[in-house]
Amino acid sequence: QVTVVESGGGSVQAGDSLRLSCVASVRFSNYAMGWFRQAPGKEREFVAGIRGRTGSTYYADSVKGRFTVSTDNNKNMAYLEMNSLKLEDTAVYYCALMSGAISYQSYDYPYWGQGTQVTVSS
Repeated sequence: QVTVVESGGGSVQAGDSLRLSCVASVRFSNYAMGWFRQAPGKEREFVAGIRGRTGSTYYADSVKGRFTVSTDNNKNMAYLEMNSLKLEDTAVYYCALMSGAISYQSYDYPYWGQGTQVTVSS
């Protein structure tokens, strides 16, 4: 059974940085990993992803240049480094896994963590 657990959320001020972590029960090298977020009243959206086999990374336009996704396959860990945080980055952030290539659609991911809250204030 594949399990995924996120951590590292918190409350920060605009412009600050935060790093989210994701630990899985499987090696990321065999999966595609996506970070998603969901703000109150909004749909869950793709934020960033990394394909385990190739290391290729993908980003939503809204976070490109500010967020960085990475994995440590030796530790079955993935990270989302978030810099220059904005008020609109406030959301619950989820780590998700799927087999094969990256998808920007949440419904393609069968394995999800419980989410971690990120709150950005002015």
